Amino acid sequence: MSAVEDRLSEFGLTVPAVAAPVAAYVPAIRDGNLVMTSGQLPMVDGKLAATGKVGAQVSAEDAAQLAQTCALNAIAAVKSLVDDLDTVRVVKVVGFVASDPSFTGQPAVINGASELLAKAFGDKGAHARSAVGVAVLPLDAPVEVEITVSVTD
Repeated sequence: MSAVEDRLSEFGLTVPAVAAPVAAYVPAIRDGNLVMTSGQLPMVDGKLAATGKVGAQVSAEDAAQLAQTCALNAIAAVKSLVDDLDTVRVVKVVGFVASDPSFTGQPAVINGASELLAKAFGDKGAHARSAVGVAVLPLDAPVEVEITVSVTD
């Protein structure tokens, strides 16, 4: 087990199996030292953990937890292509929040993913980021997160 996985286990978290794609794409792709994940939904055991718009059917606090689940799924996608998570540095996070028109707390929601990545990767978890509000996400998911990481072999 990697130090990244050890740190996650301290918080009662484990890297799940890679979430199956819901359309025609792969969970992640490696190009040289970069790994880019596809957008990861808050899937748990093959099922979407929640649906609806943040600020309406889903609270900002619950959405931040769902963003954490997305980040765990993104780590799983990276792990499927990288032998050792300890060789990974998080470069960029892009988070999408299906938002009620009056909701403006997208950054706080995506903090769920960012904070998890910082816990898991330590100093190598600091990253650039975008947090974007959108009208709807696949399967009516409240949040979706994709990450780009660099790998040192």
